[in-house]
Amino acid sequence: MKPLVTLTSRVVVLPNDNVDTDQIIPARFLTTTTREGLGEHLFADWRKDPSFVLNRPETKGAQILVAGNNFACGSSREHAPWALVDFGFRAVVSTSIADIFTNNAVKNGLLPVEVDEETYTKIVAAASAGNDEVVIDLKTQTLTLPDGHSGRFPVEGFARHCLLEGIDQLDFILREDDAIAEFESHR
Repeated sequence: MKPLVTLTSRVVVLPNDNVDTDQIIPARFLTTTTREGLGEHLFADWRKDPSFVLNRPETKGAQILVAGNNFACGSSREHAPWALVDFGFRAVVSTSIADIFTNNAVKNGLLPVEVDEETYTKIVAAASAGNDEVVIDLKTQTLTLPDGHSGRFPVEGFARHCLLEGIDQLDFILREDDAIAEFESHR
């Protein structure tokens, strides 16, 4: 994983509420155990519509998805964050993100950002006006809009550490190998 400290990017707004993991990555694409290539199937059923937001040329390269309330509800599906990351997203912003998705996301280098309703509304309005670049600072846990409005967001401490370092849980344990061996030698 790549470290995530500060992310400055245009946003893609997907205002739909209650988007579940089967909509993010339909079950028929869950036959793989690798992450590569899943981005092409992200929102596969919705992308059949040529006007769907991810089909628009102006959304190419955006690394922040602004989603409606209760994003990634439904079944536990690690393929959902895999598909989002493979597509190019580094963060998902919403007023509410499913807990199990949040856990899977941070393990895979995707930052889930829960903001208050006011900040969410301002992001969507700014994006609608074509002023859609947002700055997410993981160190300070702030999201800043082009007009200077800033909002804070929570991130669990260990998840924050891993994202800042660009490591997953296994990498963290492997970094502590010498300390673990030292501890075990005295048992």
